[in-house]
Amino acid sequence: MGQKRLRAGGICALALALSGCAPGMGGRLAPADMVARFKTPDASQSVKPTYAEQVTADSQIIQGLALRSSVLPKGSVADMVAASVLAANSRTAEAELRAATLRSKAASKNWLPQIGPQVSLTSLGSVAANLVVDQVLFDNGRRKGEREFAVADVEVAAVSLAQDTNERVATALTLYTTAAEARENAHLGQATLKDMSHFEWVMRERVKGGVSDISDLTILGQKLSEIRARYAAAVEREATSLSELNAMSIHPLTDLRGLPDIPVTAFAGEPLIVVRAKAEKTRSIAAAKVERAGKLPGLSAGGTVGEGSTFGLNIGSDQLLGLGTKASLDATALAGETATRKLRQSVEDSNRDLRRLERQISAKSRQAAEAATLAAQAKRNLDVFQEQYDAGQRQVMDVVGVYETYARQQQSQVALKYDVIRLRIEMAQIQGVLADGSAI
Repeated sequence: MGQKRLRAGGICALALALSGCAPGMGGRLAPADMVARFKTPDASQSVKPTYAEQVTADSQIIQGLALRSSVLPKGSVADMVAASVLAANSRTAEAELRAATLRSKAASKNWLPQIGPQVSLTSLGSVAANLVVDQVLFDNGRRKGEREFAVADVEVAAVSLAQDTNERVATALTLYTTAAEARENAHLGQATLKDMSHFEWVMRERVKGGVSDISDLTILGQKLSEIRARYAAAVEREATSLSELNAMSIHPLTDLRGLPDIPVTAFAGEPLIVVRAKAEKTRSIAAAKVERAGKLPGLSAGGTVGEGSTFGLNIGSDQLLGLGTKASLDATALAGETATRKLRQSVEDSNRDLRRLERQISAKSRQAAEAATLAAQAKRNLDVFQEQYDAGQRQVMDVVGVYETYARQQQSQVALKYDVIRLRIEMAQIQGVLADGSAI
């Protein structure tokens, strides 16, 4: 038994020594590394960072995401909406990021020897227990590719978390914008309903006196019914949007008032789909390395300790070599070019979206200003017609027609104003600047 223990210890020590000199495995220790590993830390040394902190420090993608700042002004209505919905966020993508980090941490140790038990039943009916030790000496860069793949997987998960967070804030801001627009339309509808009810009363009195025809009264009644229907629809739309918004907020936002301010430009940040494409490119190349290494023979050292102890070198691969191996390797080598093309396509698509939104925001803003000017002109025309009506120079239906024009211009102005806000929300979501990266 003592000889077996000595033999097991010798095999483990040899495997560990071989792991340090394995080429392409990232396990070679320089003299400075050996000193840093075996020296005793003193009280003056700083606390060793966690693995997640090391990955963050080494990843430009994660650092870039963490340094992003929200474009929402602090203390504004939009900022309060974002804070409320983020506080109630279940953060499913965060759990996925933690799982990816743990997988990466496990993969970071894949250069160490693998040790495990082996239990078998012999032909004589007795149980034989052995200790199996295996250390890869040369694997064509497979385990290095596995480590790179795991780190890139963490970066992809981090981008997914940023995308999910910005999408949640964008959804909440869109719901609040819809509620605010519906509230303003309901206010306009209420005023319009009051004025048109007055015109109807005047027309009814004129019909009673035989001055006007009853057909005009019928037309006014129909117009009033349409105004009531639009008013009721606006009230219901506001209630529905607020109910949905409150369902995803940590506290009710029913009493919140004001326009959401989204001061974003087309250059606020790199689009998240481009950042994701970069991370996926790294992951695809690493996966191709692993796939390629699995098709080529590798060298490992190992053995068993126990009944019938053995030790030796093994040469083998996951797949048998054949006539199609070269074509298969060539196809694997194209993974980098494919990922590069996907990255270029994502850059083109995001630039198209940003340019489109930029032009639409400019056009909608101009149209909103024009609608405000037209609404002011319609109000002046209405005042003139009202004066002429009071002087007996205009009929009631003449004033009603001008008033309808004025009401339509007001509604158009409101719609264009909120369209600009929605476009700004979409632009900010694409660039991932609706929430602070450090908070995410």
